[in-house]
Amino acid sequence: MFKKLFWDPQFQRLHAFWRLLLQTLLYGFGQFVIGLGAIGFLMVQNGISLDEAVSLLSNPAELTQMPLASTGFGISSLLATLATVWLAGRWLDRRRFRDFGFRLNANWWLDFGFGLGLGALLMTLIFITEWAAGWIKIEGTLQSGLPGASFGVAIFVPLILFFCVGIYEELWSRGYHLKNLAEGFRFWGAKRSIAVAIVLSSAVFGLLHAGNPNATAISTFNIFVAGLFLGFGYILTGELAIPIGLHMSWNFFQGNVFGFPVSGTSANQTTFIAIRQGGAPLLTGGDFGPEAGLIGIAAMLLGALLIALWVHMRHGSVSLQSALATPELRIQSPQLAQQEPSAEEL
Repeated sequence: MFKKLFWDPQFQRLHAFWRLLLQTLLYGFGQFVIGLGAIGFLMVQNGISLDEAVSLLSNPAELTQMPLASTGFGISSLLATLATVWLAGRWLDRRRFRDFGFRLNANWWLDFGFGLGLGALLMTLIFITEWAAGWIKIEGTLQSGLPGASFGVAIFVPLILFFCVGIYEELWSRGYHLKNLAEGFRFWGAKRSIAVAIVLSSAVFGLLHAGNPNATAISTFNIFVAGLFLGFGYILTGELAIPIGLHMSWNFFQGNVFGFPVSGTSANQTTFIAIRQGGAPLLTGGDFGPEAGLIGIAAMLLGALLIALWVHMRHGSVSLQSALATPELRIQSPQLAQQEPSAEEL
């Protein structure tokens, strides 16, 4: 009986709760190692003391003013996420890495391109709306935030950062969390379990941004909504192509094309258009950026509609991917794989 609290004998692996917990601990350890490396880098690169490096690393508002450090941390976080999800998938989940949403065929890349275009379109509409309403003032163009570097060189720094963020946040929050949560609650039925999974994973996604600079209760709720929005393409296609493309271009166009804060941070002041924000924070999001405003919510709703239209055009229907709640395991016994799901998964 005690063993059943931890172990699913049907699929010969830990229950979903323990898989999520262990993967999170593994990821936390990876981030700790990255943090130690970052402290050493800051000490050597900037000639500062250990205490100053630790203080800087624990203060996102200050760290984001150092574009190279922020981007280096983004690259390290990507590597940590890829490594820990692969290890968890191999030894805890008993599935291949591509089963987390990376079946990289022609359809995957087409959806990825759609996601890139959608993020750019939505943020462009936000900018045009705010500019037409007089909520922003353009103060410059082609501004480099990297001392001593031209704009053409400096723009690659945030491009790399948001490339990394788009992959590791979607892989962790949607690919691993949502997938395992859906399997864990599958005794409620596929559609209900997926609905619960996207809500829970989005809630965690929102809370993880609650400590960002300029965060408020409203911004945390709006990031929760953003999690639902980003996960929408995943639950309709079973792949991370749309969420990753959308996440990348949404952040890059938000921060480095139109000069808005990105989730409370002004991570890289390198931007095609430098602006001064005005207007009511309830509408614009204020210092947190459009994601915390009603304009951001409106863009997400429009984006969800466009995702549904795209999926319908590509597949002829719009429905939840029940396979997300069905384990696709690479186990030794083919007979086990054919059995009905256990009601004790979670």
